[in-house]
Amino acid sequence: MNSLILLRGLPGSGKTTLAKELSENGKYPIFSIDDYFILKNGDYKFEFDKNHLAYKQCEENTKTSMQKNVSKIYIDNVFSLEWEIAPYFKLAAEYKYQIFIITVENRHKGKNIHQISDEQIKKMAEKYRVILY
Repeated sequence: MNSLILLRGLPGSGKTTLAKELSENGKYPIFSIDDYFILKNGDYKFEFDKNHLAYKQCEENTKTSMQKNVSKIYIDNVFSLEWEIAPYFKLAAEYKYQIFIITVENRHKGKNIHQISDEQIKKMAEKYRVILY
């Protein structure tokens, strides 16, 4: 059975690094909301008013890979709220993918690269919950 692997955790926890490791040097695709905000020169420029477009792009990239029957797909997002993760459960059910969720914790004292303040990360952490289905 094909697998959809969701890596969730706060900014700086190492989600992207782990996703790259698990994708076997790019053998399997990795999608992230962050992809939308990476400029052609490689810089990251978040624009809150375009966040909904980033979510939609990530979902569409996932759906396209599922339509191509890609055996493993990795999604690297914060996934702190239920609505952020729900579309991937729908896609997994529709395309018969087994879904796995890996929670990544910042035990290595990593720094987030997205200019998100410590105050904002603390607010995100307060909303962050284990999602039970």
